[in-house]
This record gives sequence, structure tokens and C-alpha cells, in this order.
Amino acid sequence: MLLRIHVLGPMLLEGSKVLTEGQLHGRQGRVVLAMLAVEHRRAVSPDEIAEELWPREMPAAWPGAVKVLVSKVRSAIGRALGDGGHGRANLVVAVQGGYRFVLPPGTSVDLEVAAAAVHRAETLIAKGNLEAGGAEALTASMIASRPFLPGADGPWATMTRDRAGDIRIRALESLARLWLVKGDAGQAARDAEAILRLDPFRESALRLAIEAHVTAGDRPVASGRRHRRRPVSYGSRRGADRPGRHVRGRPPCARTVALVRPAG
Repeated sequence: MLLRIHVLGPMLLEGSKVLTEGQLHGRQGRVVLAMLAVEHRRAVSPDEIAEELWPREMPAAWPGAVKVLVSKVRSAIGRALGDGGHGRANLVVAVQGGYRFVLPPGTSVDLEVAAAAVHRAETLIAKGNLEAGGAEALTASMIASRPFLPGADGPWATMTRDRAGDIRIRALESLARLWLVKGDAGQAARDAEAILRLDPFRESALRLAIEAHVTAGDRPVASGRRHRRRPVSYGSRRGADRPGRHVRGRPPCARTVALVRPAG
């Protein structure tokens, strides 16, 4: 049973059938599915789900409401796998501590795909394999640029949105370093500036932007960037290099796409 789960951008379940986010029982159904899919390696407790669905005030009957929603999501997964939602493909199971999504072999979750791609990109570029590393970085950036559960503001959604944002920033940093090595300081500067629009005080991106602007001959811009470093208060460096909350940025430019487009 092959299953592809998209939690970034429009939510989709792709199996023998395709279920769009409109078939996933509204915002609450999408939140439950995303939690179970992203956290598939562990049990997700009913309390955790409830806190995410009702972050401000839980209804009195929340245990029953959570149980019903999990049942609906379980049926939706079954429909995507072609069992008609009758439970023959019962992949969301009750375990000690809550519910767990037992993924079939070959299942992919797009957030995990992006995380694996950016790790490969960093490794390949560090080893000098620029073309393969650039392709992986572009894949990670494109996936992670998609919005995650718009309108959901619970603690888990916020944390996962930040995780996607960090993946995108790491991918853009990989691309900026790649362009510096290839001698295109202008494109490196544009990728570094894209990071700074997401997290204006990220030190690693500031250093990349300064290096790229100096290499490109834009010393006034580089000087301006030096003066925009995060001010240090009372000697604290807390959060000095922490990625900010994810904000969907511009898509990769045509030159970056051209870099990693397969020959043919």
C-alpha cells in the first residue's frame, strides 16, 4: 500500500485514490491528520490533540469529540487506500498513551521528504558535489515554502510551522553557499537576502549576505548589513541564530531552477 501524505500546502492523501483537503472533515480533521502523520513514530495523546484543536478553551465533551474526529480521519485514510473507509486498512490504531498512525511501507510525508533533502544537500555541497546538492536544496526549499495549516495556531502547529521554516532557511543557505563556490556572488546575495526576509537577524545568513555583497562588489550594501546585526543585550546570545516563524517567501528564481534542471 503506497501512500503519499502532503501536510504542507493544500493537504492531500494520495493512495489508490486521492483525497483533497475538502474531504478531510474541515480544519479540525486536517489538524488531526497532520499531527498523526508528522508524529507517526510515537503515540499522540487525546489531551495533546484537544489542546491543538481548542487552544483557548476546551469544550466539556472534548474526549468524545476527539474520538469521533480520529475515527473520521481513520476512515478517510482507508478511502485513500481504496478500502471504501470500512476499516480494512486500519492504520490509525489506539495504543497506550493515545493514537498512532502506522505508516504502510513506502509511505512518504512531505515534511520528512524536505528534511531529508536539506540534510543531503548540506552533506553533498560540503563534499563538493554541487549539482546534486543544489538539486536537493531546491527540492527542500520548494516543499518547505508551502504554508502549513493556515489558521491553526495551537502549540504543535506553531512548532511544526517553525520546523518547516527552518528547513527552508537551511536550503536557501545551502544554495547561497553553492553560488559563492560557483562564482555567482549576485545570486548568492539574493538567496541570502531571501533568508533575511524570513529571519532578519539570523547571523549565518547575515554573514553570507555580507560575503556575497563584498564579492559582488556591493560594498555599500555589505556595510549596511554589518550595521543591521542583532544588538547584544546584557551579554545574552539567546536566540541569536534561531530561525524565525515561517513566512512564505518568494519561489526560487529562474536561475536557481536552471542550475538543477535535469539535462535532456
